[in-house]
Amino acid sequence: MIEKTLVVLKPDAVKAGLERQIISRYQKAGLHVVKRKEVIPDRKLADNHYAATEPQIVGMGHKTLSSAKELGKFEEMVELFGTDDPRKIGEELREWSLQFISSGKVVAFILEGEDAIKTVRRITGFTDPTKADAGTIRADMSKDSISKANFERRACENLVHASGDPEEAKREIALWFGMEEV
Repeated sequence: MIEKTLVVLKPDAVKAGLERQIISRYQKAGLHVVKRKEVIPDRKLADNHYAATEPQIVGMGHKTLSSAKELGKFEEMVELFGTDDPRKIGEELREWSLQFISSGKVVAFILEGEDAIKTVRRITGFTDPTKADAGTIRADMSKDSISKANFERRACENLVHASGDPEEAKREIALWFGMEEV
């Protein structure tokens, strides 16, 4: 099925000059760039991009605490955030993401092709670059980790945002490029 999806190269990717390398990986998989846009996101765009639904916020907090337990750093993480409440942790993580995406120029793309969303997600890799499969953008090009970022009280610099499902792709394309592009 031919789909459209959104990819945003975050400030770390743009600053590192990785645009051509990253986009070529998607193109080699048969995806086509439909639109491209450079912007420094303002707070409103960032706030709408990182939608603040209760399940997303609580989910981020739960993932952070679960990861801290796996790493044997749960007590340190609780001390860092001053709580073990997943909602409060998720709110802080979201704020770091808002600050990061607004910290410099980003490049947004609409990509189109066969199973575009699934293809982009596979090529992009897992959110945490240290846990992403070899051969993915995040594993090959990013040097950050979520754990390191959390302890430094900042967003993980993982180069790329990719829409996760068809509804998110539609919402994000409309947000970044307008409804006529959906």
